[in-house]
Amino acid sequence: MGSQTHTRSWAEVYQAFKNPKVIALLFLGLSAGIPILLIFSTLSVWLREAGVSRATIGFFSWAALGYAFKFIWAPLIDKLPVPILSQILGRRRAWLLVSQFLIILSLLLMATSDPNQSLATLATFAVFLGFSSATQDIVIDAYRIEVADTDLQGIMSSAYIAGYRIGMLVAGAGALELAGFFDGGNGYDLAAWSKTYMAMAIVMVIGVVTTLIISEPKSVTQNDAHLKSSSDYFQFLGCFLCATGAFIVVFLISAGAVDIAKTRLTNDLFVASRLASFMVETVRLSFAVIGAALMCYILITTKFVPKNVITETYLGPFTDFFKRYGKTALLILALVSTYRIADVLMGVMANVFYIDLGFEKQEIGRISKGFGLVMTIVGGFMGGALAVRYGIMKALMVGAVLAAASNLLFALLAIIGNDIIVLIVVISADNLSAGIASAAFVAYLSSLTSTSFTASQYALFSSIMVLLPKILAGYSGVMVESVGYEMFFIGTAAMGLPVLVLIYLVAISDRTV
Repeated sequence: MGSQTHTRSWAEVYQAFKNPKVIALLFLGLSAGIPILLIFSTLSVWLREAGVSRATIGFFSWAALGYAFKFIWAPLIDKLPVPILSQILGRRRAWLLVSQFLIILSLLLMATSDPNQSLATLATFAVFLGFSSATQDIVIDAYRIEVADTDLQGIMSSAYIAGYRIGMLVAGAGALELAGFFDGGNGYDLAAWSKTYMAMAIVMVIGVVTTLIISEPKSVTQNDAHLKSSSDYFQFLGCFLCATGAFIVVFLISAGAVDIAKTRLTNDLFVASRLASFMVETVRLSFAVIGAALMCYILITTKFVPKNVITETYLGPFTDFFKRYGKTALLILALVSTYRIADVLMGVMANVFYIDLGFEKQEIGRISKGFGLVMTIVGGFMGGALAVRYGIMKALMVGAVLAAASNLLFALLAIIGNDIIVLIVVISADNLSAGIASAAFVAYLSSLTSTSFTASQYALFSSIMVLLPKILAGYSGVMVESVGYEMFFIGTAAMGLPVLVLIYLVAISDRTV
């Protein structure tokens, strides 16, 4: 329980890197890193070449909302077996295989789509890909936590991050290179993009083979969380589907009211259009969540689904966490929600900052994909090694210090101006610190979870992790316009100081020493 680990020698750290479980996480990380860019930047290039408007391309980013809300269906991964397949492979491997086949199917369906003929069809398949990919992430996170002891989580997370980055490189720069090769440099060619997405589906076979080779975690086979009967199974699944349907219906039918509310706020109350949009969309999302909760309440009161099943599935992860950590749980949640603030808030403005300094897009891309990628992978393995050698909390502290300090280098670059050498140093240092912090933090989140609710709790923690930073990041442009780049970067570095205090307070508590 907690993040307690014993100190290991450097020789033991080296041996840990050679562990087959660690190597398996490298390939699973690659499998997880491939789909994300095929929904975002790579798909955006395809759509833009096809003549789709920028506004419409922006809406396509919603296809990845599954990543932000994966905690909603994570309990299904914890509770429900895959018929037949779970008996053959085990629950985690069965779900992993299903999600990977769904990703491959999504990519093949996207490959057969033409955005100029039916943009809605391509959007539907992109949403399908986002849902399937988020499901794979849920299972891989649970598998990583259950397959190794807490003191190995640093190494496991660093291998996963390295594989994830490689997967993103394959689906980003690799996919664009393929598309350029297939179209022969003659401009937009639908067949070229179709072949590219088919090629990405083939690359996903690496994940499938890895799933078939690895073994099921013992904690799952010994403490299976299946529902008690097939009746519970279908009632629980039906409740989830009905609640999801209610969420979608409320969200869609409120579209007209949303437009009216935005106009009123902008014109009548003189609220800035972006702020008005944010306020209204937040209310809209809240009503959709209330609609889903109301549907669950109706199904429980009508005894369509037993109350204890829903309580155990959705409230169980919360009560288990607070029962294990007591009052310290609030400190932990505060740490989880603020640890990434410094780098997330800065990261939104980073590329804009480079452009404003006069750097060329090609320079930025080559340095970030070259030096940046290498330093992220190196940093990830350094973070994992530090977690194994000195313990997770010390690695967490080092990561937080470096992440905040690297922001000061951006302030220095703002003073120096357009200098390619300084840019290389800044991007390298930023990616190195991000790699260390990410590996240590993933290991810490893994240590917080209970094997009874692995998928549910980790999905919840990972959502809390990005919620506050992402909200604040939306105002990063306003901050820059108000105080300038130099003070903005100094301010984001200062935001890391409360994080250091929280790490110290959590570390000295009785349950996490």
